Parts: sequence; C-alpha cells; structure tokens
Amino acid sequence: MIAAMTYDEFRRQIGKAGLTVKGFAALIKQTPNSITNYAAQGEVPPHLAIISALMGDMAEAGQDFRATLSRIQFDAGKPRGGSVKGKFGGSKQNISEFNKVIGNE
Repeated sequence: MIAAMTYDEFRRQIGKAGLTVKGFAALIKQTPNSITNYAAQGEVPPHLAIISALMGDMAEAGQDFRATLSRIQFDAGKPRGGSVKGKFGGSKQNISEFNKVIGNE
C-alpha cells in the first residue's frame, strides 16, 4: 500500500494530465488556494490523491478524463469561514452592545 500522496507527487500527477493547480481546482469546483494550502502540510487528502492519480493515468493511457468528469453534475462546496454581516463565528453579534463597550454610543 502506498502512503499518503505528497504534494509534489500530486503536482506531478495533475501535470501528466496536462493541468495546473488552477485547472485542477476549476475541474473539481474548488478555489486554487484550497488546493495550494496543502503544500504547507506536504501531503494531499486521499480524495485528491485518488482523483489526481486517476486523471494522470487516464491521460497517460490516452483517455479523456474531461469527458468522464463532464457527465458528473455536482455543486461547488460551500466555503468555510465565509463572513456574514452581523455574525462572527456563527454567533449573532449585537452591534449596539459592542458599540457601548468600545465607547461609540
């Protein structure tokens, strides 16, 4: 069994498929930053390792992975940590109380 896939191996696999990190991210409907953040850890999660290995092997065998992916309909994942006015960390913020604390009221 192969241990976790390193980020460098991941880049090599998507390169075999003729993709950049930006292109790979677009295909799986993620932001490029969500992919490049794994460089700091040195490894990619198993699901990205599997996808990149399959894409690389398919491209090497002359098979069109884009046609396969185009048959799968899915929505982009919801961004984590997105801000919403009046909320912080999932808690509704009482702006008037905050203004009293900082002396703006």
